[in-house]
Amino acid sequence: MAKCVVVGGNGFLGSHVVDALAAAGHEVTAFDRFSGDVSFASADTRIVVGDFLNQADVRGALAGQQYVFHFLSTTTPASSENDPMLDVRTNIAASIELFEVACAAGVERVVFASTGGAIYGDHPEPALDESVLPQPVSPYAIGKLAIEGYLRYFRRKFGLSSVSLRISNPYGPRQRANKRQGVVPIFLHHALTGTPLTVFGDGSMVRDFLYVEDAATMIAATATPESRFDTYNLGSGEGHSISEVIDVIRAVTGLPLELEYQPAPTTFVERVVLDTSRFTDEFDIRSAVSLEEGVRRTWDDMRAPV
Repeated sequence: MAKCVVVGGNGFLGSHVVDALAAAGHEVTAFDRFSGDVSFASADTRIVVGDFLNQADVRGALAGQQYVFHFLSTTTPASSENDPMLDVRTNIAASIELFEVACAAGVERVVFASTGGAIYGDHPEPALDESVLPQPVSPYAIGKLAIEGYLRYFRRKFGLSSVSLRISNPYGPRQRANKRQGVVPIFLHHALTGTPLTVFGDGSMVRDFLYVEDAATMIAATATPESRFDTYNLGSGEGHSISEVIDVIRAVTGLPLELEYQPAPTTFVERVVLDTSRFTDEFDIRSAVSLEEGVRRTWDDMRAPV
C-alpha cells in the first residue's frame, strides 16, 4: 500500500477520496485549510492544515508522499465565469507550483481532478470518449485543460508520472449548496427551504451525473504506479436532462417545487455524456448507484440532524 496525500482532502470530492483510499488500505494524509469541521470519516487519516497557495505549506504536506491526489480548486464554474484571470492567478499558477514541489519531493505520481462536465465543449456525439478534441468555452474548463497540459510538460521534462481524471458531474452527501456548484444539492436545498429552483434554459440540458461514492471508488483505483493511459473519463455513462432531475427530486422529496427559468449563460454546454469504457475496461469498476437512489441518499443526508 502507498502513502497518499489528498490536496483538498476536506472538500466534497476530496473527503470521499480520503475515505476510499483509507478503505483500500493506503496511508492517507489530508491537506486542506480545515476552516470547518472534518468532513471525512476515516479516523486514521493524518491531517495537515495549510494553504494551497502557500508553497511552504505544500512542501510540508508532500514530504515523504508517493502519490498526490490534486483535488483542490480555488474556483467553481460560476465564480470564474466573469473573471477568467482568477483561474490563471490561482488554480493554474498554484498547480504548476504543486507539480514543482512534487518533483523536488520525489513524488511518484500525481492524480488530477479535471472536469468531464465542461472540458469537451459542444460536440454532436451522443457520448464523448477521450479521443474527442476538447474545446472548452468556460474559464473553469479552460483552466482544467491547461493544468492537464502542464502535467504533460512535467511528465516529459522531469519524468513525473500523472493521470488526469475527467470527472462528469459528481453529487452526493457533503456537497454544500452554498458553493453554487452541483445542481442536485442546490435543488434539494431549495426544496428543503421551500424556495424556487432556478433553471437555466428550458430544462433540456443533459448532464452525466455520478454519485460521489462511485466516483471515489473509481479514483482510489488509480493509486497505482502506472496506467495504460494518462487521461480517463469518469462518469455514469448515462445522460439525464435537468427536467428529469427535477422530476426525480419531486418524486424523492414528495414536495411541490416552484421553478424559475432564466436564460442559460453563453458558456453552458447543451449536452455532456461521457463514454467511460477506457476506464471500465482497464479497472473493471462501474457506476453502481442510480440517479434516483443517489438523490435519495443525498436528500436523507441533507435532512439528517447535525
